[in-house]
Amino acid sequence: MRSRFVGVVLIATLGGVAGCGGGGGGVGSGTATPSGSGTASPGTAARITVSSPAFTDGGTVPGRYTCSGADVSPPLAFSGVPARTAGLALLVEDQDAPGGTFTHWLVWNMDPHTTSLPTGATPPGAAQGRNDFLKTGYSGPCPPPGKPHRYVFTVYAADRRLALRPGATAADIRRALSGHTLASGTLTARYGR
Repeated sequence: MRSRFVGVVLIATLGGVAGCGGGGGGVGSGTATPSGSGTASPGTAARITVSSPAFTDGGTVPGRYTCSGADVSPPLAFSGVPARTAGLALLVEDQDAPGGTFTHWLVWNMDPHTTSLPTGATPPGAAQGRNDFLKTGYSGPCPPPGKPHRYVFTVYAADRRLALRPGATAADIRRALSGHTLASGTLTARYGR
């Protein structure tokens, strides 16, 4: 019963959407741990390390990867993916958007052996969802002028492939991952105009 309640609270907490850049979010690498039921429980699981050769955790997203530049996805690297992972999912979200968390990229069912994504790449065989610009694929940071926003790149290891429709949203991905996340990790950077 407690596990079900925690899952409902987690989904409700993580499910916000609106405006370019959203409201809550972490810096650095996140963790999730496997349990007998496949649900994530904090503190005992392997951490996925997410990094980029283009910027550091806590650094600045270079203009090339934003709406002010070429608007292509940055290169990413992942390590520490659990052995029993069936697929990887990736969400890129602005944590400081005026209307709440704003999704810039959603990818799921990446090959669990994927260790990196080059600039502008979509992993072969993976699916992409509809971001909050109402586009499928990556749309880079594009905050309103003023204070820089935080952009969180989160990678999830799932214990099954996610059965999602084309155009799925971040909320759809989180629902599908509920009870099926083996580990996760984040990379956070800022961008302002």
